[in-house]
Amino acid sequence: MDGFRYETERLILRDWREEDWPPFLEHTNTPAVMRWLGGVLGADKQAWMRRRLEGYRRDHAFTFWVLERKQDGGHLAGEIIGFCGLKMSNQDGGPMGEHEIGWRLREDAWGKGYALEAAQASLKVGFERFQAPHIIALTVDGNAGSWGLMERLGMKRRNDLDFESNDFSDEDSTIIVYRIDRHDWRKVH
Repeated sequence: MDGFRYETERLILRDWREEDWPPFLEHTNTPAVMRWLGGVLGADKQAWMRRRLEGYRRDHAFTFWVLERKQDGGHLAGEIIGFCGLKMSNQDGGPMGEHEIGWRLREDAWGKGYALEAAQASLKVGFERFQAPHIIALTVDGNAGSWGLMERLGMKRRNDLDFESNDFSDEDSTIIVYRIDRHDWRKVH
């Protein structure tokens, strides 16, 4: 089976390679990046996260794909800036078995529109290639950057799907859910 690869103007979303993991973890497993994602991961949690991401790809043909930057404004082509993609939701207490979008970008890639560009591509792939009827996203109220992006993507807050969990943050135990239906996505794309 050919590996997944999808290009945007500035990014390549693709399947993981062995050599991607060290730079990904070096730049995204930091206090700032992981503040709303459960905190910095120790070696055991890093290995667990890797197995999960590789398992999503194996089990569903999609995952949170690695984000590779193309030549862009003086940045080196091929630089790993994070991940973005899809999985089937599996958060204890939350909506189960739904197509879920997620992203994690290194701090020096924040505020440059990369997350929006990658998330728009992931939604397109989810709706067109994987025929998702709707796609959800999870975060906490404190993570305004994340839910702000969800709103820019056209996703709507679904308070009825919110649930309690300390997995993302000890500061905020309510995981909030956003969702976009294929019909609503088509209206804006």
